[in-house]
Amino acid sequence: AARIIQNMDPTADPCKDFYQYACGGWLNRHVIPETSSRYSIFDILRDELEIILKGVLETSDQGDREAFRKAKILYKSCMNESLIEQRDSLPLLEALTIVGDWPVASADWNKTKEPNWSMEEKLSIMNSRFNKRVLIDMFVWNDDQDSSRHIIYIDQPSLGMPSRDYYFNGGNYQRVREAYLQFMITIAKMIREDKNVSKDDSFVQEEMAKVMELETEIAN
Repeated sequence: AARIIQNMDPTADPCKDFYQYACGGWLNRHVIPETSSRYSIFDILRDELEIILKGVLETSDQGDREAFRKAKILYKSCMNESLIEQRDSLPLLEALTIVGDWPVASADWNKTKEPNWSMEEKLSIMNSRFNKRVLIDMFVWNDDQDSSRHIIYIDQPSLGMPSRDYYFNGGNYQRVREAYLQFMITIAKMIREDKNVSKDDSFVQEEMAKVMELETEIAN
């Protein structure tokens, strides 16, 4: 109750400006950080929680249960920036190999990979190894008709961009769409360079345009 009162502005007339009356105290004491597009009590709680988690993850893992040790190992691996810089693109190239390589970043994918390529297998690997849903989202959850058991659900996954609007609307949506396509082209060129594949900008642009076209059809 004290926090709610503190975030109000009782000097404002609620009949004239109810928003100022209800939220004026908050507005007077808080500024949206330059790194954020919004700022609310939930953002403050998240920031406080991250500080607490950082302290916990940086403590010694001696005597910890397995789940805690795994979390601390993951945190340390993410903070080891020197090793991350040293490994460069190697983790990404290894991941691509696991999922069947990437045609646009290969010189002869159709000849060497395609004959043995299985969509079902690759979709399951993306889901189980990388927690990435492509084309189909599959997960286990409580049965809506019988809460005592769990069942497999099949659903549509999220799109590459935040929503369907980004694929069809103009204005800012179109600018994001163009940047998204350029981002794909840039990444493909970088991977081809790291794999010592010959430079072929027109091929990359054509292939990424096809990817964009496929995503648009899925969004539709």
